[in-house]
Amino acid sequence: MSCLRRVARRSLGCSFLSLAALLIFGSGMYGQRFAAGAESLRALPQGQLPADQRLKPLKDLDGYFPFQPPSSREQWQDRANRLRCQLQVSLGLWPMPTRTPLNPVIHGLVDRDDYTVEKVYFESMPGFYVTGSLYRPKGRTGKCAGVLCPHGHWADGRFHDAGVDQVKKEIQNGAEQFEEGGRSPLQARCVQLARMGCVVFHYDMIGYADSVQISFEIAHRFAEQRADMNTPEQWGLFSPPAESHFQSVMGLQTYNSIRSLDFLESLPDVDASRIGVTGASGGGTQTFILSALDPRPVVEFPAVMVSTAMQGGCTCENACGLRVGTGNVEIAALFAPKPLGMTAADDWTKEMETKGFPELKKHYQLFEKPENVMLAAALRFGHNYNLVSRLAMYGWFNKHLGLGATEPITERDYRRLSRDEMTVWDASHPQPAGGADFERKLLQWWTQDAEQQFAAMTPKDAVSLQKYQDEVGRAVQAVLHADLPSADALEYVQSSAAERGGIQATVGLLKNVALGQELPLLTLSPPTPKAWTVVWLDPRGKAGLLQDDGSPTAEVKSLLDAGATVVGVDLLYQGEFLADGKSADPTPVVANPRQSAAYTWGYNPTVFADRTQDILTAVRYVSGRGGASRRVDLVALKGAGPLAAAARALAGKAVDHAAIDTDGFRFGKVPALRSPDFLPGGAKYGDVPGMLALAAPGSLWLAGETSPSLVEAAYQAAGKRDQLSLNTGPQADRGTAAVAWLLGK
Repeated sequence: MSCLRRVARRSLGCSFLSLAALLIFGSGMYGQRFAAGAESLRALPQGQLPADQRLKPLKDLDGYFPFQPPSSREQWQDRANRLRCQLQVSLGLWPMPTRTPLNPVIHGLVDRDDYTVEKVYFESMPGFYVTGSLYRPKGRTGKCAGVLCPHGHWADGRFHDAGVDQVKKEIQNGAEQFEEGGRSPLQARCVQLARMGCVVFHYDMIGYADSVQISFEIAHRFAEQRADMNTPEQWGLFSPPAESHFQSVMGLQTYNSIRSLDFLESLPDVDASRIGVTGASGGGTQTFILSALDPRPVVEFPAVMVSTAMQGGCTCENACGLRVGTGNVEIAALFAPKPLGMTAADDWTKEMETKGFPELKKHYQLFEKPENVMLAAALRFGHNYNLVSRLAMYGWFNKHLGLGATEPITERDYRRLSRDEMTVWDASHPQPAGGADFERKLLQWWTQDAEQQFAAMTPKDAVSLQKYQDEVGRAVQAVLHADLPSADALEYVQSSAAERGGIQATVGLLKNVALGQELPLLTLSPPTPKAWTVVWLDPRGKAGLLQDDGSPTAEVKSLLDAGATVVGVDLLYQGEFLADGKSADPTPVVANPRQSAAYTWGYNPTVFADRTQDILTAVRYVSGRGGASRRVDLVALKGAGPLAAAARALAGKAVDHAAIDTDGFRFGKVPALRSPDFLPGGAKYGDVPGMLALAAPGSLWLAGETSPSLVEAAYQAAGKRDQLSLNTGPQADRGTAAVAWLLGK
């Protein structure tokens, strides 16, 4: 039996769609009209929606994110490569921004008995400063281990002071030991690590302490879109243009972490082969994200963050695309087999001992390093990086950084630094400009830098085309979260069919079983069909094959006359996906009231991405029906062109010819986050032309493009410029022209 198996036909009876009423053919001629019109050609009874998992409530940051350990190292390597690419792309770090000079400034030495602290600032991007405190041990010879400390969401960040009353409570419940030093658990860990022989860089998260060029309110409390920061030319964070270029606070913060590693390893007293990273809460997020992306850390300790539950509540911990199909436990698993230590507390990590850690232990066993993953659970405490947690970290770093400290390790009290002793800005080191103008300029630099790197990748010959398609293709796949499915994953359930004069109209459901998705499908077959199927895309779904009176459109009739089978499909929120004719604009979002796209699309594909997957599912189905000799074409007009461009980028040889009218659409100009056309990252890699270039040298008829130079360059590089047909005719004639081109193939 074919893996694209046709499940036994269901008769839906007179109450829904009888065979006699489905089609009427006048005077023995097929296609004159469909009796009940397009609205009757349904795969499901009126009012019944497809049993598609995407119609269920959307996943959000408070969902359940289990990790399934791989069965082999090879399986994990494939998954790890893809997941790491997803992280890089969604954080706006592929291509990696150009590493411009850091221009570090170190000043304001504070001398303590066995360590020193200095003030630091440097440029991660031109004019964008990372600020922090540099702790160094005294009396050490040779190079020291380096430790990076992102701080997390403690009030005032690096300047945090819990206060006398709070620290007394902490001492009483066993969370802290000293009144003075315990008032800043952030400084406490830096001091102790320096005393153990580490050079420690404690740096500010964006919006905290001295990092105020982008405010705390924007970076961590963003709630409403800003009209003045949402234009196609200049934009700010959280806007549709920023999201379409994968520009986020989390991406900027992660890049600051990468540049902080650059700074740390550049110090003459740091051993670059012995670098650790540790932080808690939001600092824990930065710890495991950085360690998943950058190969330099050799040990990490994210405290009270890694879990199968809440994934990060702040806007600075979320980015569109980041956790689609994954979660924090799997992201942390990317560090294997290097040493990963964690803590759990009475917060969202409280189930980690039974949900998440056993799977990580099994994962590390795959590498024969089960001892390299550790969880210190102290569920009697709330969310923290207290003394109990710090002691677990000290032992872990002592072992894996080779610090040689005598165990058990204990803390000694220390004299906290005041705000004045820590702040990097003074009369001799003035605070740089920030605000809305700076924010726009920063994102413009990020955009222009990426565009320059992308332009350098423009294919010039077959070798550079292959490299472009390999590298950019992986990135675009990460943007779309879509794949050409396996034929084994598909089932077709026929609802009903009618035949008159050899012409058959079939309605049914195409099921992508692996993804839990169902697509209503209409197939029109001619009397003597050739091994040729055309998937016809229309904003109305499968109804786009028909005129208002129910007869095939002139273009579809021309294809049927030529022997082509024509397939129409209701993509997500088209046709039978819409109850009572409701629109999908605006698209659904999660219940979070803050207008950050990442709260929804950091965990779910967008409607545009889901529709791209639907097209790939339909293409795989029709290509599998007739064996390897079957010709499969794709047609997309009247606003469906961008979807076809995205699907064509990933379809490979499953599509023979594509006729696409983009009508000049650009993802970078979509004005609303809840538009069905919104696609995070859609503008990053050459926008629509960049996607079309991935299909070269596949046969392509292209209309609506005023600047197709990238597409032309790809076809010229392949030596197949004749496979690209550019149509410049009026939009009203494009359907006729597209079909004429297909008939000539």
